[in-house]
Amino acid sequence: MSETLISEPVVTLTEAASAEYKALLALPENQGKAVRFYVEQGGCSGMQYGMVMDEKRDGDLASEQGGVTVVVDAISADFLRGTLVDFSDALSGGGFKIKNPNAKESCGCGKSFSA
Repeated sequence: MSETLISEPVVTLTEAASAEYKALLALPENQGKAVRFYVEQGGCSGMQYGMVMDEKRDGDLASEQGGVTVVVDAISADFLRGTLVDFSDALSGGGFKIKNPNAKESCGCGKSFSA
């Protein structure tokens, strides 16, 4: 399997996000997997973010962060480069938060953007 390990991650995880992903990857159904970030057409702003526990694939850009392997396909990398992912366990507004410097506009839900 051919993957490209990169020194500068496409997507950077905060400590809180790394800890949450590490807990998710410890679940039996996610053993041996990586966290995949991607973009696809859709959402109210034209493009939407996606995240899934997945196997590494040929051509992926991969980085290791806080014990978590993060993979991004080459096409999504163009849209996600420089993105920061944080996590909050607050009762109101908690969950994963994405800060993408490439997004010209984001919708109110934070799950879609235009590039």
